[in-house]
Amino acid sequence: MTIAAAGTRPQRAEGRGHLAAKLFDGRTRIRELYQEGAAKIRLPDTFDASMEAVIINTAGGLTGGDRMNWSVDAGAGTRIDVTTQACEKIYKASAGIAEVATSIKVGAQARVDWLPQETIVFDRAALFRRLDVDLDESAEFLAVEAVLLGRKAMGEAVVSGLFRDRWRIRRSGQLIHAEELRLSEGVAALAARQAVLGGQVAFATLLYAGPLSEAYLGKVRPLVEGSMGGASAWNGKLVVRLAAADGFSLRKILIPVISALRNGAPVPKVWNL
Repeated sequence: MTIAAAGTRPQRAEGRGHLAAKLFDGRTRIRELYQEGAAKIRLPDTFDASMEAVIINTAGGLTGGDRMNWSVDAGAGTRIDVTTQACEKIYKASAGIAEVATSIKVGAQARVDWLPQETIVFDRAALFRRLDVDLDESAEFLAVEAVLLGRKAMGEAVVSGLFRDRWRIRRSGQLIHAEELRLSEGVAALAARQAVLGGQVAFATLLYAGPLSEAYLGKVRPLVEGSMGGASAWNGKLVVRLAAADGFSLRKILIPVISALRNGAPVPKVWNL
């Protein structure tokens, strides 16, 4: 017997993951851990007082209509590094928009490093991504977001689609950084403009908010010299922009910059160059 598929809503991936940490006996410990649907959080062993959290989308990628929601609450004095198991892939959307929302709260004297691996956007994909961060006056925060418009080594190119990225970073309730990025419709033509990406297909933004922004600037600028990018520090934050011809070239610049913004600490082990 054949059942007509017309009008049937395709199954969509949905997930929600929440991690809250507290300081106990000198180490960062779990206070709350919640996982639902395609969202999973794994906590590998660390050899210091910090916590490393690896977030996983078990759906294996996102397409139109998928929804993922992540939240992290770092209690006073804690240290959390958050990364992803692999690059997140955004596939062609037949209908709808994939949405990823991340909310991070960093308490007094705490630090969170948001270090997901690259997001790979395929042709005709549609993604709206949001990052909302609330910092205590004494907190530190590092965010890294890297994007690949297709995989150049595989001969892929993103001609059209939608990629929208929205950041809101607040300290003690006051907005200190806002970003709105939108690449839509003729993505390839837009990325080819010199004022946008100058024909490059791999790009990244790094933001550090904390008392060491000016000190870090002197370490970061020599690392980005000679590449398509730059770094600036003002009002207690540092922002780095990078663009490269492909993902491998971007990582060769990106990883040393991340390490410099982590006081020499390497990227998480799940990152493999």
